Amino acid sequence: METNEQVKELVRQKYSEIALQDKETNQSSCCGAGGCSTEVYNIMADDYTQLEGYNPDADLGLGCGLPTQFAKIKKGDVVIDLGSGAGNDAFIARHETGETGKVIGIDFTPAMIERARQNNEVRGFNNVEFRQGDIEKMPVTANTADVIVSNCVLNLVPNKDGVIKEIYRVLKPAGHFSISDIVLEGQLPKEIREAAEMYAGCVAGAIQKQVYLELIEANGFKNITMQKDKAIIIPDDILSNYLTADQIAEFKQSGTGIRSITVYAEKPTKEEKACCGTDCCN
Repeated sequence: METNEQVKELVRQKYSEIALQDKETNQSSCCGAGGCSTEVYNIMADDYTQLEGYNPDADLGLGCGLPTQFAKIKKGDVVIDLGSGAGNDAFIARHETGETGKVIGIDFTPAMIERARQNNEVRGFNNVEFRQGDIEKMPVTANTADVIVSNCVLNLVPNKDGVIKEIYRVLKPAGHFSISDIVLEGQLPKEIREAAEMYAGCVAGAIQKQVYLELIEANGFKNITMQKDKAIIIPDDILSNYLTADQIAEFKQSGTGIRSITVYAEKPTKEEKACCGTDCCN
């Protein structure tokens, strides 16, 4: 069993490789680096091409949703993108927040930060920046962001509770987040969960959907809303790398589900938080 730091280093190494690849190479794989299925082009990512602000060279095909589409970003907002990669969601957020706002992308892979900064330099955006850092300890002061977005990143982080606490800290009172992620319904076979390649880009780091939502609620967020919920179907030629034919059949009949969800939640205002510190909320 890997420690949290070992898992994070595995992810860092994998995404350092991915940063040097093109979208077509990444999308041919469920796990981001190297082809692993002939049945599908991509089983996770949604289509970004219709969104304003989309830049193809910043899209590595690594997401599992469209959080910026649902994030209710307004002109002048400060937006933080967790796990910003090559800058895809950050540039779309910049279109929404406009020249009067600001976008901060955070990624802990140096190669991704370098690629994002290169993409930003080409565009000449002076209100977009990319900071190298761990989203469990964001290099951002408290009460900074109006909106936080993230696309298929928390499932890679061992300490999800720690990240959610950091999201709460960094959001302004009455700020909100919209996060796309991979979650489970039921238990995955251990062969899939323990596979390093799956952890570094697919589903093995995912937790139960209900546990995920409970973590958000337990950390003080309100108005928790499921903005999108879709099934992720892993093709047989991927499953066959980890399971026998009989195990695949059992897995399909087990009721276990892999879901891509987009969740919205709000940080309470100062008044609401103060109220709930007394008996006036009971």
